[in-house]
Amino acid sequence: MTEPVWNKFLTERDKQVFGDAGYGQRAGFGERPVILVIDVNYNFTGDKPEPILDSIKRWPNSCGEDAWESMRHIKRLLDTGRAKGIPVIYTTGTKRADGWDRAAWTWKNNRTAEMNSNTHRTNLNGNDINPEVAPGPRDILIEKLKPSGFHGTPLTSFLTNYKADSILMVGTTTSGCVRASVLDAFSENYRVTLVEEGCFDRSEASHAINLCDMNAKYADVVGMDEVVDYINGLEDDLFDLPTGIPS
Repeated sequence: MTEPVWNKFLTERDKQVFGDAGYGQRAGFGERPVILVIDVNYNFTGDKPEPILDSIKRWPNSCGEDAWESMRHIKRLLDTGRAKGIPVIYTTGTKRADGWDRAAWTWKNNRTAEMNSNTHRTNLNGNDINPEVAPGPRDILIEKLKPSGFHGTPLTSFLTNYKADSILMVGTTTSGCVRASVLDAFSENYRVTLVEEGCFDRSEASHAINLCDMNAKYADVVGMDEVVDYINGLEDDLFDLPTGIPS
C-alpha cells in the first residue's frame, strides 16, 4: 500500500493519536454519487502549465504545475463519470465588476486590487473554468461568493433533485474551498470521497495535512483507480440528467 501523502508531515505521536483514537475509518462509497468539481478555473490554474512562482506573478491564487497535473486526473474522472451517466456539478467564483462583493476576501491578501483587474495578466476571466476540464452541456455550473460550494448557493437543491447520497469531490484548494465544501457536505450527511489525485493546493504542507484531517473525520481520501472502478461498477442510467439541448 502506498504511504499516505501526509505521513511525512506527521510526528510519530500524531500517527499514534489518530490510530488509537479510532479516526480514519473508511465510510465507504454511496449508491447515487454526484461528481463535484470545485473552482478549477484560471485563477487557480493559471493559463498555462508553469512553476508556481512564475504563475503567481500574473495569477496570485495559482497553484502552478500541480493544478495541471491534477487536471489530467480530473479529466479521467469526468470522462468515466459522464460515460456512466453520473451528474457533474462545477463551482466557480463570481464578483461584481467593481469588486465590492469580495468583502471579507479583501482582508487577508494585499494583492486584492490586482485580482479585481487584469493587471499583468491576459484578458481571460479568472473565474472561467479551465478548458482542460470544461463543463459539458449536461453539467451544472454554480457561482459562489464564499469558499464552500454550499454557502448561499442552490447546490443542495440540485443534490436533492438527483436523489444523491454521496459526493465524489475534486478541485482546489484542498485547504480552502475543497475543505469548506467537504465540511458542509458532511454536515448535510452526504458520504464524501475526495479523489486524491484530483485535489490540489498552492502549499504542499497545507494540501497534505488537510487531506489527512479530512480523511480522519469528514471524508474518505481515495485514489483515482479505485474511484474509477467504483463508478464503472454502478448501474447505468441511475439519474435523470438534463438534455443539454437549449429549449
